[in-house]
Amino acid sequence: MGRMTQAHAAVLSIRLTLQFTSTMSTTRVHPAAGVSRHPTRTSAFPAWLREPLLHFVLLGGVLFAIDHVLSERTGDPHTIVVGPEVDEEARTLFKASRGREPDAKELAALHQVWLDNEVLYREGLALQLDRGDRAIRERVIFKALSVVDANTKLPPYDDQTLRAWFERNRAKYDEPARYDFQEAALAGENSEAAVRGFVKALNAGTPGDIGAGLRVFKNRPESNLVQSYGEEFAAALHNAAPGQWLALPTHDGWRAIRLDAVSAPKPAVYESLRGVVLQDWTDLTMSEQRTAAVRVLARKYRIRNEAAAGK
Repeated sequence: MGRMTQAHAAVLSIRLTLQFTSTMSTTRVHPAAGVSRHPTRTSAFPAWLREPLLHFVLLGGVLFAIDHVLSERTGDPHTIVVGPEVDEEARTLFKASRGREPDAKELAALHQVWLDNEVLYREGLALQLDRGDRAIRERVIFKALSVVDANTKLPPYDDQTLRAWFERNRAKYDEPARYDFQEAALAGENSEAAVRGFVKALNAGTPGDIGAGLRVFKNRPESNLVQSYGEEFAAALHNAAPGQWLALPTHDGWRAIRLDAVSAPKPAVYESLRGVVLQDWTDLTMSEQRTAAVRVLARKYRIRNEAAAGK
């Protein structure tokens, strides 16, 4: 396989991988009864396959596979150069897989994981783990990561440790308040004045066919309301009285909304979720241990960031 062919193959591989990993999610099932559930798709893959660190390893792994294929690295083996091509390739691959540009936090995360991968790559070469597949950088990285994994151990824990972690992360497990509401679509203008006039007519019982523009929503949590409509809308709906049409502001203009019902929030019970909590704590702790181990290895390298200097 020629050098350019290997580079194109690496890009195609990571694009397919990102499309695949972006579809994976987990389902949290709470024991509280009386609330409709709409579970997301569950993954049949092990927990480590769903870790963000692994997803970024895959992306970071390909970013400089192209660099290694197109140009041979020379100079001090203990100096890592982060060139401007890191930004360019990261943005291109991220946009191709997610449909948008990465924000500053996401780009910084890609930079850091690329750096972690470069450290693993060089450690893998130092351990001669590349024998037989030198051109395939990702496989060298995974081999080096397996060496890190072999020396990564879960720290001791007890029920008090898990319970304290559960309390700090309670938002992941509590059942939020849920809202049933309707939205009456106003044809044409949706200015504040127009929607308020429409709402007044609806509350007065003025005859009119709004059925074609009526949307019904069930069991929407507050987080979904904030994401879809905005914080001001969510706060107003929280304080609304059921059965009354209201003119509420949203991200996309004013809407005519009627609250039908609210299901009260239900706090999670640690005892009934201990197994789930243990697995989540284990996954997060092991991920943090792996990352910390790679950062320790990185201390033997000097990092020269030409990407930031070139801006």
